[in-house]
Amino acid sequence: MSDRPSIAVLVSGSGSNLQAIIDASERGEIPCRVGVVISNKADAYGLTRARKHGIPAEVVDHRGFGRREDFDARLVEVIRTSGASLVCLAGFMRVVTPVFLRAFPHRILNIHPALLPSFPGTHGPRQALEYGVRFSGCTVHFLDEGVDTGPIIVQAVVPVYEDDTEDSLAARILAEEHRIYPMAIRLFLEGKLGVRGRRVLAKGAGRIPAFSCRNPDA
Repeated sequence: MSDRPSIAVLVSGSGSNLQAIIDASERGEIPCRVGVVISNKADAYGLTRARKHGIPAEVVDHRGFGRREDFDARLVEVIRTSGASLVCLAGFMRVVTPVFLRAFPHRILNIHPALLPSFPGTHGPRQALEYGVRFSGCTVHFLDEGVDTGPIIVQAVVPVYEDDTEDSLAARILAEEHRIYPMAIRLFLEGKLGVRGRRVLAKGAGRIPAFSCRNPDA
């Protein structure tokens, strides 16, 4: 068995970000292995992705619990049994309770398809198009008791084009999600992240050059 630390990934659907994490782990780009994948839906394709890579895959159906807190307590039990040192939500479509959050303080990451704090909640790309912004993107953040309100770790920006549909914009954002989620995991596991108030400080991280973009480029 690998002596690399284990992480747990929670999914509800196709698990494309899970796949990006698995691939980055297998290439040695992040210093961990995926120790368990958990879904609240038995038909989530993310479970199939996990099994193809020999990763334990667990179903914890939220419909079998009378209270959210009981569901979260079961998730905590499964994650602790796996020995995971970090929890990553990757398209996990459940709002967790303090039972879950307090079990893993500052050890739960989430990814969102918008430049938070803009457009929290569901359908980030649709909200961006409806609002008429010229740039959108994605955010990896620490989970807290709000909805997409936790301290921000990494963001990536994409342009919004006039002929974009929700699907085309979402696809452009998703490609960046696959890049920045493994990056955030690596920074965490290397001990480079510190939280000061709402700010996440990345020790030793390079400073990107100052840049200016226009959209449209008229």
